[in-house]
Amino acid sequence: MDDEICIKVHNGMMHAEPINNDSLRRSVGAHIADPFFAEGLFDALPDVVFFVKDLEGRYVVVNQTLVQRCGQRHKSALIGRTPAEVFAHPFGQTYLAQDMAVLAGDADIEDQLELHLYPNRDPGWCLTRKTALRDAHGRIIGLTGISRDLAMADKKNPAYRKVAAAVSVIHEQYGQPLQLPELARIANMSVAQIERYFLRIFHLTPRQMIIQTRVDAASRMLGGDASVAEIAQACGYGDHSAFTRQFKATTGLTPSQYRQMLPAR
Repeated sequence: MDDEICIKVHNGMMHAEPINNDSLRRSVGAHIADPFFAEGLFDALPDVVFFVKDLEGRYVVVNQTLVQRCGQRHKSALIGRTPAEVFAHPFGQTYLAQDMAVLAGDADIEDQLELHLYPNRDPGWCLTRKTALRDAHGRIIGLTGISRDLAMADKKNPAYRKVAAAVSVIHEQYGQPLQLPELARIANMSVAQIERYFLRIFHLTPRQMIIQTRVDAASRMLGGDASVAEIAQACGYGDHSAFTRQFKATTGLTPSQYRQMLPAR
């Protein structure tokens, strides 16, 4: 419902009056001097990247975490530039293409599992969300988004031991077909239960954990001599092209491009 009830006391009597949430939001929003007030809040979150971009995909607002992970010292190094001008090729081009799809109104991005490579070459898993910003007439005028570092597992959750058995299967048998109903059976849960507890404990769906495990394994194998086709097969992808699409969607690089970026053996 859009309305809530406000209890007021008048002449010793209580009266219930409806509060329109939209009106309340507009009232407060109209008095906020800085529409980017959240920037300072996100500066205090070292595990979250935050940004606002214009219609050209250029950074308008960034938090300090993004600045540091781009190897810069000041926000001015990013403002007015696109990801293609900030990140190394081809990462920047991939991020910009993702932005332009959102700006074109294709679809928002919700909890996209991504493996980022930072300037020191350390990999980091995160979940990315991007959403279009619209004006009062519904026209897209930019986008905003966050990338949250993947949190540590909540081992104190009472269900951890049950789902841990399914996680072990994912880690040990990622090269085999893995079906959610079978993982649920191993955990002695329903499909709905295992999905719910995976999100609570690992902050990932079972499918996302399978992808993460397979891409981690493939990333290690790409440092060796196995062909991309052999790696795809070993990581549970019967279709070479399906493996390449998934790897690029997660890392921003094709397997061959990723291999080229690795230190010479």
